[in-house]
Amino acid sequence: MSEALLELTGIQQYYGQSHILREVSVQVPAGSCTCLMGRNGVGKTTLLKVIMGLLPARAGRISFAGQNLTRADTRERARIGIGYVPQGREIFARLTVEENLRVSLGIRGARTLPQRIYELFPVLREMLHRRGGDLSGGQQQQLAIARALVLEPKLLILDEPCEGIQPNIVRDIGDVLTRLRQETGLAVLLVEQKLPFARRVADRFYLLERGSVVADGGIANLSEDLVQRHLVV
Repeated sequence: MSEALLELTGIQQYYGQSHILREVSVQVPAGSCTCLMGRNGVGKTTLLKVIMGLLPARAGRISFAGQNLTRADTRERARIGIGYVPQGREIFARLTVEENLRVSLGIRGARTLPQRIYELFPVLREMLHRRGGDLSGGQQQQLAIARALVLEPKLLILDEPCEGIQPNIVRDIGDVLTRLRQETGLAVLLVEQKLPFARRVADRFYLLERGSVVADGGIANLSEDLVQRHLVV
């Protein structure tokens, strides 16, 4: 396994008196695609928010490229190379596609959008002046991913990127993630419920149950027994 780009050690988080994350330790190697899996409510989205600094870790350590980020704010985490696509996309519906993309430029300290964005998502070039809220769900997801890629991140975090998306765009998103990993060494951490997509794009997995990691390994080791015990509802 390659050296870990992102390393979480003993992460704990609570909502009120509820213990949501229990000593969670996860490694995301450089250039890998790691999938966080588990039933609804086991803490997957909470863990992503802790990684991004949207929620503070009650205990544990977050290391990125050898730097301790445990107390860093969200903007700092984005600035040093972590892109985040939240569940539900959260684009700015009243802004145009171009304006949505430009939101990320200030974090990078850049003035021009990377042309690679339009190579990866040609539809966005055609819709630059259309409002984000007028796009289809699949197009909005492409916009949300492109907005994160404007940061030119080392790590891209995606929370259920296939949720409510038509199959052809799911396939395109998978192609983009694979291409970026191969061509740029981008690391990907995603939460995904769709097993075929996870098996296609990921090379590693972590299974969460009641806030704890109960299994992990290469995606080929995600057995039918593990699926039945920890994923099937």
